[in-house]
Amino acid sequence: MKVALVTGSCGLIGSETCKSLHAEGYAIVGIDNDMRSYFFGAGASTSSTRSQFETTLARYTHAAVDIRSWDAVEAVFQQYGKDIEVVVHTAAQPSHDWAAKEPLTDFGVNATGTMHLLEATRLHAPDAVFIFTSTNKVYGDTPNRLPLVELETRWEIAQDHPFFARGIDESMSIDATKHSIFGASKVAADVMVQEYGRYFGMKTGVFRGGCLTGPAHAGAELHGFLSYLMKCTVSGKAYSVFGYKGKQVRDNIHSADLVNAFQHFIAAPRPGEVYNIGGSRHSNCSMLEAIAVCEELSGKKLQWTYKEDNRIGDHIWWISDVSKFQEHYPQWQYRYGLKEILAEIHAACVG
Repeated sequence: MKVALVTGSCGLIGSETCKSLHAEGYAIVGIDNDMRSYFFGAGASTSSTRSQFETTLARYTHAAVDIRSWDAVEAVFQQYGKDIEVVVHTAAQPSHDWAAKEPLTDFGVNATGTMHLLEATRLHAPDAVFIFTSTNKVYGDTPNRLPLVELETRWEIAQDHPFFARGIDESMSIDATKHSIFGASKVAADVMVQEYGRYFGMKTGVFRGGCLTGPAHAGAELHGFLSYLMKCTVSGKAYSVFGYKGKQVRDNIHSADLVNAFQHFIAAPRPGEVYNIGGSRHSNCSMLEAIAVCEELSGKKLQWTYKEDNRIGDHIWWISDVSKFQEHYPQWQYRYGLKEILAEIHAACVG
């Protein structure tokens, strides 16, 4: 029996991973204790996904384990041992703002939890492929020092800059920058995943995501901006835009495209490797541009207000250069662009 262990199994990326690997014949062990509802309230709970999986995925087993507990994590790994061929670690506290309220909780989930999973893998399933969903926030606010130009609906990088054509690559330093508490805890996890690959020779891979999104996203005000933006547009709920004149730019990757990238890495892992992964020049938008697309797709006007203060550590402009991953895995390609992503999110909101 080949087993894939997926943390955050009922969240956006975790649930997509579970469905995808289940279809590939894996038995899925899903670790998820629904801390998302603690972070963001009942509306962000993943409990309905757990119920769905337990009735629709024949080889899905749920473990409501808190990854901050070494004993609880190790018990799962001891149960399945070397049958575990893949570990996909998507569980996280994902919000800048929330992290500042409870730094110990944030670090416990993001850093200590990752350490527990790495060590349990090393001890009990050392040949497993280990994938970690990191974040572009490991670069802190360094991207804000790029030469940016204000256009009518977005900030854009100067056309003569090396990052203009493809976006920001992995050469950007993670030092001497303001990360936010969340960004710093993800840096700790990110570097440790690399180290277990480089020092212990484990099959670890780090994916530094831009905005990860899709119709399964339980978007909340503090996390999941495209999902939450569409929810507010459809429902008439007020939305707040924080800083940068609403022209801040994000690249957006559909969860299915990201998980497809995971599958390519699983098939041919490169130990300790790091990849920027996001929508790249293929799929990106400013906040103002995203609002316009949401209004177009829904036929409704978003009720939004502007607040001058940006969120601490927030990026003005981020577009991921995915060319390193494409060079290593040339068969991988996008299925979804921005409008297709938002169309699916809209359908999920009204359905």
